[in-house]
Amino acid sequence: MAMLAGVFRSSALRRFARPMLFRGFSDVVFMKTHEWIKTEAGVGTLGITDFAQGQLGEVVYCDLPEVGAKFKGKDTICTLESVKAVGEVYAPADCEVVEVNETLADVPATVNSSPESKGWLVKVKFSGEMTGTLDRKAYDVHVEAEAKEEH
Repeated sequence: MAMLAGVFRSSALRRFARPMLFRGFSDVVFMKTHEWIKTEAGVGTLGITDFAQGQLGEVVYCDLPEVGAKFKGKDTICTLESVKAVGEVYAPADCEVVEVNETLADVPATVNSSPESKGWLVKVKFSGEMTGTLDRKAYDVHVEAEAKEEH
């Protein structure tokens, strides 16, 4: 969500009463670019964090890839268009898309209402290793550091 970096820095940071949807799941990791990845049985489910959706604003369109599309780590895997900005979502590692969240075609705002659950974007099979991942606590520290940069 590097394109959102300017949105994050230019807007006042709002503290979110973020539900702990992933509490207790050690298989969920976060990226500094505000994506989350939950891995189960060799398949990673990818979405954006609650913080990212709040900064992006109401999502009106999700440009998701086709099943079978392959990406290198850090490539743009999809884009999210909102009333405020267009955000890029990055592949956390080399991967192939095995499923897309079809709900988002009809109800893209699901990314806002349930970003870390029903608003997932794609499911991928990894062919490379993820690097630079953060656990929930480290991600929260990262978000706080970004907030300090704004002031």
